[in-house]
Amino acid sequence: MPRPADKIRSFSREKYVLPARNRRLQRFSIRMGDVVRELKLIGRAPAVCSALKSQAFLKQNGLQLVESTGPRSGQSTTVTYTYEFVDEPGPTQPAIDPWTELRGTLKQVFAEFGGGEAYLRNEREQFHESQERS
Repeated sequence: MPRPADKIRSFSREKYVLPARNRRLQRFSIRMGDVVRELKLIGRAPAVCSALKSQAFLKQNGLQLVESTGPRSGQSTTVTYTYEFVDEPGPTQPAIDPWTELRGTLKQVFAEFGGGEAYLRNEREQFHESQERS
């Protein structure tokens, strides 16, 4: 189950970062109150602020935080962060779930055995042969 910070970062990437990158904007802003409202994180503005100024969020998206407006505490729904892209526009694919990323990992291993079906067939045959010998 994704942690709240991961959910906040993923949502913000999809909703704000990728559209800004696709429009080739140099700068864009995210208002914390909008994220709190859309994710229904009432009373969790500090968590949203923390997630969206984290190194993980900045690094994952090739961003630099250039401005923060709002109260001194920096922990309010009225806080707005302005970001600037610091890398070359890369692929604008959504972040891939780690489990999905593993899909096909053993493809080359199974290819050496003639594919997944051939591998399973061979394993079954060897299993049954060993059972018959016992």
